[in-house]
Amino acid sequence: MTAQRIYKMSFANIYPLYIAKAEKKGRTKSEVDEIIRWLTGYSQKALEDQLEKGTDFETFIAQAPGLNPARALIKGVVCGVRVEEIEEPTMQEIRYLDKLIDELAKGKSMEKILRK
Repeated sequence: MTAQRIYKMSFANIYPLYIAKAEKKGRTKSEVDEIIRWLTGYSQKALEDQLEKGTDFETFIAQAPGLNPARALIKGVVCGVRVEEIEEPTMQEIRYLDKLIDELAKGKSMEKILRK
């Protein structure tokens, strides 16, 4: 999948995949939402509004009210690429989210996922 293609995909189409991945491993939708809110600064209402609007991934990231500065602590590999080495900012933000959802599915505690 090229970077441009994922940017134009509706976040509302990806969101259920994050939830399914988490629930398959015994985690919850509310934990997925908490991760998204922590990373982006969206309130729950604003997140739901973005989902309703069908906002594309690029716009979802660009309009994030406050990207969490602690996201720089997210390290590791997603899709064979180290997230901390991704140079394109929007792609890095998307992969940060992917990495956090992976950590949730692997059973990490929310405290560790949210870098507390």
